[in-house]
Parts: sequence; C-alpha cells; structure tokens
Amino acid sequence: MASSTAPAPRPAYASLVLSILFFVYVLNFLDRQLLSILAKPVQDELGITDGQLGLLGGLYFALFYCVLGVPVAWLADRGNRVRILALACALWSAATIACGLARSYPQLAAARMAVGIGEAGGVPPSYSIISDYFPPHRRGIALALYNLGPPIGSALGVAFGAAIAAAYDWRLAFILLGIAGLAAAAITWIVVREPRRGATDAPVEVTEDAPPPAFWPALRLFFANPALRLVALAGGATQFVTYATLNFTTLFLMREKGMALSEIAVWYALLLGVVVSGGTYVSGWLIDRFSARRPEAYGLVPGIALILAVPCFVGFVSAPSWPVAMLFLAGSTCLNCFYLTPSVTLVQNMVPAQRRTISGAVLLLVMNLIGLGLGPTYLGAMSDWLRAGHPDNPLQMAFYSLIPFYALAAGLYLALARTLARTKGAQS
Repeated sequence: MASSTAPAPRPAYASLVLSILFFVYVLNFLDRQLLSILAKPVQDELGITDGQLGLLGGLYFALFYCVLGVPVAWLADRGNRVRILALACALWSAATIACGLARSYPQLAAARMAVGIGEAGGVPPSYSIISDYFPPHRRGIALALYNLGPPIGSALGVAFGAAIAAAYDWRLAFILLGIAGLAAAAITWIVVREPRRGATDAPVEVTEDAPPPAFWPALRLFFANPALRLVALAGGATQFVTYATLNFTTLFLMREKGMALSEIAVWYALLLGVVVSGGTYVSGWLIDRFSARRPEAYGLVPGIALILAVPCFVGFVSAPSWPVAMLFLAGSTCLNCFYLTPSVTLVQNMVPAQRRTISGAVLLLVMNLIGLGLGPTYLGAMSDWLRAGHPDNPLQMAFYSLIPFYALAAGLYLALARTLARTKGAQS
C-alpha cells in the first residue's frame, strides 16, 4: 500500500469545478421538477389525474433513477467520473426535450423514465469529485454549496417554467431546458479534470494502490454500518415528505388557494430560491462548526429542524389564502432542507475514498426509493381517493396525512444522533 503525497488541487480550480458541478445539478433538479411546476397546464392538455401525475413525478421516475444510480456509481468508482457525469447530463437533457414533444400520457411517461435513467449518473459522481477537490474541514461547506442546486433549480424552474408556460406554451419550457443541458454536458466534458482519488485526504487515509471493492461487497459494507443505515432511512423518511410536498405545491396553490401561474412565477420562485438556499447553507455551516467535536450533530441538526417544521407545515396547509400559505411555507420549506447536507457529509466522511461514489449512490438509492419513488405517488393517490368526500380540497386533506412522516423522520435522525454519540464514547 502506498500513501499519496501528491499536492491537492489548487483552490481556484477547485472552485471552478464546484461551480460547474453546481450548474449541472441546478439543471438536474430543474429537469426533475419542471413537470410538477407545469402540472396544471399539462393536466389540462393531456387529461391526467393527480394519481397519474404522482406516478410520473414519483415511481416511474424513481425506479430508473434509483436502481441505476448504484451500478453507475460502481462504474464511476472504477472509471472516469467526469465522463460519466457529462454523458448522463446529455442523456437526461435529450429526454427532457422528449417530454416537451410528448402527445399522450404513455409518451410522457416514457420520456420521464428516460430522464430518470440519465439523472442516475448525475449526483453520486459529483459528490465523489467534490470530496477529492476539497479537504475534510472544507467539505461540509463545499457540499452545502453544491446542494444549493435543488433550491436554485426549483426556483429557476418555477420562474422560468411558469413564465414560459404563461407567455407561450408549456412544451417550449421543456425544449429550451433540454438544450441548455446539452450545452452544460459539453462544458463539463471539456473543462473538468478527473481528480486523483483521495487527493485531499490526509496521507494516512489514502491507499493509492487499493482497488475499490467489488459491487456486492461494497453494498454489504454500507449496510453493515449502523450509522449509515440510519442516515439512509432517516433521509428517505424526510424525502417522503419533501418530494410529496414539492411535487404538488404548485398544483395545490393554483387549484385550492387561487394562485395564478404568473404569481407562482414570482413569489414561489423567490421563496424556493431564498429560504431553501439559506437553510441548505446554514445546515452545512452548522455541521462544519460542531461535528468535529460532537459527531451527533449529524443527527441533531436535521432532527430538531424537522420537529420545528411541523407547525409551519400545518399552517401552510390550513391557511385561508395563498399569501398566508406562502408565509408558513417559507418556514417549513427552509427547515425541511436541513437534512441533506448533514446526511451526505456524514457518508462522505465515514467511508474511504475508494468507496465514496458508490456509498453516496447507496444513500441516494435508499432515500430516493422511499422519498422520490413513494412520496409523490402516495400523495397523488391519496388526493384521488379523498376527492369523493372532499371534492373542493382533496389535496389539502392529502397533505395533512404527511404529518406522521415528519415524526418518523425526526425520530430516525435523533436515533442516529444517539448512535453517533455512543460510537464516539466507545472510541474515547
């Protein structure tokens, strides 16, 4: 085994790489959420139900996105992560264009599945690349900045998608976004250099000649760790709430709170861009600030935030008008996003460099199968089921049914905090 003494990447170039990966993540999440943002005009033209919409944004997308993410990450741990990321970006962008060309529900479903196939190669390689460009003491902030991709992507998606749909046509929004993604794929391929694995780790941590483990042993190593199991399940329970809410908030605000598409393009976009970005950054700062001395912070930060989010969520669902609903939504949305950066940073810091990509992919597999796959699917089906008894507000009643999942997610993160505290005590 050889310890590496090669210099770490230059900070200026590392920042450039982070910026490019962030931009690709923005497009990744924008592509993923554009359908939920344009749910009302898509429903009106194609005649699809809330349940069918939930399947498009949930199970149909997540099956491919989640299941393929792990083998793609296994390949990335053994090959060129940058090339895999660029090719994946090109694939999901072409599939986004296909969404804009769909003329029926089956065509749209097939295009969404193709988007999921492409996006499977997006995030796990990026987590690993960032971890090899930034040392452990700066990794929390770097990953927090990268994880601003979802809120910025959602905000731009709302502003861009709603404005284009209101002024022209919802199909044009998909087509333009797909073209932008193809350009981003080319930039990634040309500009970003594949970093040496473990380049920013301490020399004792890096075994340059050690190959990455085989596929199934890598999975067993992940699930054999109690902390990694808990963080994956806790993240999944959290995403059950967040993805269910995110996929139906625009439709809820328009159909049951009386908000116009032009108002969505301004106010909801601002809300996502500001409060989620702030929450994501603050959670990363808290982890860098406290986790070195108190590793249980990886569980306490998201657990406490989720408890505080519940009254805000209830206020959002029950508000009598959309301006009041937006005030409460700002609070719950900000607190909801405190889970992601602590979860990702914990996994990246707990595993060796040779297993970071596949470990990040396993984390996303569990979180997204539970959250992205089941959350929107559940909420859409619940809305259809409640429509007979509550024809004027089926989504409102369906949203109330998400409250127990808040309690489950918070409890799992607090259990993670206890596990990490016991592990620290045993090592002392």
